[in-house]
Amino acid sequence: MTDSEAPQGVRLQKVLAAAGVASRRVVEEYIVAGRIRVNGEVVSELGRRIDPETDLVDVDGTAIQLDVSKRYVMLNKPTGVVSSMRDESGRPDLRRFTDQYEERLYNVGRLDAETSGLLILTNDGELAHVLAHPSFGVTKVYIAKVEGAVTAQTIAKLTAGFDLEDGYIRADKARLLDTSRGSSLVELTLHSGRNRIVRRMMAAVGHPVTELVRRQFGPLHLGTLPAGKSRELGKIELGALLTLSRRDSGVASAPGEQQENE
Repeated sequence: MTDSEAPQGVRLQKVLAAAGVASRRVVEEYIVAGRIRVNGEVVSELGRRIDPETDLVDVDGTAIQLDVSKRYVMLNKPTGVVSSMRDESGRPDLRRFTDQYEERLYNVGRLDAETSGLLILTNDGELAHVLAHPSFGVTKVYIAKVEGAVTAQTIAKLTAGFDLEDGYIRADKARLLDTSRGSSLVELTLHSGRNRIVRRMMAAVGHPVTELVRRQFGPLHLGTLPAGKSRELGKIELGALLTLSRRDSGVASAPGEQQENE
């Protein structure tokens, strides 16, 4: 057999076994059961070969990452740290968290220096674009401690929407968690990436933010990860994130730069 006649690509069973999905024998069972798709089409033949660098594979509708050079990290960014790899003013930046990894990681979107919570660090530029750009509408959940006693009417206004200096805004969801000693805890779900939007929204309804934390980004939850700590995403988390990214990647991007700095 000449080089031109040699089979192209790598057997799907071998690729998925290397990715930690299952053993080759179990992957064959998945193929027979119609549970695996390549580039959106169900695989039916056991001898299917793919190119791990270009082909997109999912199992039971969950995307599988085949590129082992990509890294995905969740950080609970503490207050006082700017969302930058190098701050011109010399303030603490993200390098203290990224220097421990061999890959050159970047933050997906931003949190302002006084906001803590979930920040994604990755070297996957395509995924970062989908997650950070407002046109894709990936939701984020925040817990805001604010001044004063928030009423049901204020919650209704947040979800009904109102005008700010840079245009109309509304929360996807809002709920009051607690009110005590002259302050309130409010949970806000937003897909907007506008600059400091949570702080500006709460100030506009008469309840300035005193503390702010992002608890959720798309399918990812901060959980019990302590402030200032990071960890790599688990397989289930990564699958959910990649599935979201691939689902939305066909949506046309709106013009303008990425913004996210709550």
